[in-house]
Formats: sequence, C-alpha cells, structure tokens
Amino acid sequence: MAKLFLLLSGEHQELPVSEVKAVLAAEGYECRILEKLDQVLRMEADADCVYAIRDRAAFTRLLMQELFICEAEVSAIVRAISTVNLGASVCEGESFAVRVRHVKDHSSSIDGMALERTLGDAVLKGTSKTSVDLRNPDRVFVGVLTDERFIFGLKVAEILAKPFVERRPRKKPFFHPSAMQAKLARCMVNLAVPKRGDILIDPFCGTGSILIEGGLIGCRVLGFDVQRRMARGTLRNLSHFGVRAEGVVVADARKLPMTKVDCIVTDPPYGRSATTLKSTTKDIVNAVLSTTSVLLARGKRICIAAPKTLNIGEMGVELGYRHLESHFVYVHRTLTREVAVFEKV
Repeated sequence: MAKLFLLLSGEHQELPVSEVKAVLAAEGYECRILEKLDQVLRMEADADCVYAIRDRAAFTRLLMQELFICEAEVSAIVRAISTVNLGASVCEGESFAVRVRHVKDHSSSIDGMALERTLGDAVLKGTSKTSVDLRNPDRVFVGVLTDERFIFGLKVAEILAKPFVERRPRKKPFFHPSAMQAKLARCMVNLAVPKRGDILIDPFCGTGSILIEGGLIGCRVLGFDVQRRMARGTLRNLSHFGVRAEGVVVADARKLPMTKVDCIVTDPPYGRSATTLKSTTKDIVNAVLSTTSVLLARGKRICIAAPKTLNIGEMGVELGYRHLESHFVYVHRTLTREVAVFEKV
C-alpha cells in the first residue's frame, strides 16, 4: 500500500471523491481514505491504482505519491523536506521541476514561486547529479497548499482537461441543447461502477453523451431513444469519437427489449428543449425506475439524473432500491440536477 494524494477538481464539492471511490471499486482496488481536504484527497492504496483513476476519472486533476505533509509555514516545509530521501524519487542524471499549487485562497500569504525555488534547492542538495528543467523534466514534484496544510509529493499521473473539452456538447457533430457535459456524463458512468466489458445501457440516450463516455472506458454500450432523429444523432456522435455501440434502438424507455444488463446510466428528458411526449418528467422517471429494475441483478447499480425538485432519491427508495448517494449539480438559474445512485436489492 502506497501513500497517495490527489488534486481534485474544484467544480463540485463531493462528486470527485465519490467518483474516485467508485473507480477503485470497479477496478478491484482497496483503499483507505486518510483525509479529505479542500480539493485534496489523501489515501493509502496499491500504487498502480493511479493509472485506473487516470484512465477513468473526470473530476481528478493530478495524482501524486505523497512524500510528506506538514503545516503551511515555510519553516515547517523546509524542515519536513530535509527528512525525505529525495534520491529515491529522482535518479542520478535525471532532471526535475517543482510546482506549487494554491487551492483557492488557502495559505495565500506564502509566495508560491519563492517556495518552488526553496524546494528546488532542497531537491538539488538531496540528490546526486540532478538538474532543474522547467520545460521538459524527467520528474515533477508537486506541493499543494490547502486548509493550512502543505502536501508534497512526486507526480505520477495527470488527467488532461482538453479531451473532455473536445467532447463538450457543441463540439459534437449532432448537438441538442439538453445534452450533458462530458465530465458529468463520465462521472455518472463511474458512479455506476461498471467493469471493462460490462453492458451499460442508457434508456434516454439523446445525443449519446453517456454512451460515449461509457464506451471510452471499455464498456459495451447500448442506447435507446423514442425519437428516431435522436437515435440517428447518437450514432453520428458515437462514430465521430470512435465508439462502437452494441446498438442504438428506437424504443420507449418504459418497454425496453432487454432481459439483463450490468448497469444503467441515464439522464431522462426534462426542460423546454427536451421531448417528454406529453408525460411529466416525474412520471417518466418513476416508470423507468420501475421497469428497469428487472434488468439488474442484485447489487448492480443505476445512476440517474433529474431536477432536484423531483426528489428522485426518495422515489427510488419507494420503488425498492437502496439509495447509495445523491449529489446536487447546479446547471443554471432554473435547474439544479440531482444525480442519484441506487443499488438493486
């Protein structure tokens, strides 16, 4: 078990941590959470788990092997780094860089650039025949100032934002204003804890956002939509991002031609731009939670989003699911989504 810390996205307070836990569960890694700080998660886990998180997570930015943690004071930081065997992190002849990140206004009195130079000098003194390279270093040390603490470690992996930006709704060949952002779609897929090769379905596939994210992490994806033009649009988008679906079917989500799936991830229609075929969103959600239950084996999950006002967490419990968690995601002035995760009992 290695000590690790993750720099999380500041886009949501709780989703990043839940997503990391779900990814580790899906990939079969055990972990022990040591501490949750503002945008930082400290944990003990198999060192290889960072690659699973890197390949799947949406709301994590950097993954580091932790070297020390101390108070956010320069004198304490200098003392702490003097106790670390830095030669184990940078080999003879390698180059390195030191980066310091401030989370919001935490410890803003500390000059980040000055601290980078101080830590860089310490690494030079603590290693043999190494050099500083700020452009293309062999190793990168990262220090994060948050909650009056300073966490320092060696960067192991990074999750780039650019691929998610390139998959945002308006970048897709087929666009609809109700489409979900790629990051949230990926996170919802992860919260359903699918393994590679699992069958993931979206009963309201729309423009295919959820299917694309599921396909990109190795799921076998299958989409349904009651509108033929949406199904065709989904196929265009899947093809554009190189995702091959098991199928995209024109069908009513309340009468799916399926008998068994591994997980369900969906964002039913609501709002002015969506088509509900004269049914209320509440009726649609209630019907889908009821009818898809038979498709899931005990312990399998459904992750579903709906307007906060519907209280879907309570709806799922009333229909016999175990409610594992809910997260509330602000979209705009008139819409906050509840992302709920249920388990079949």
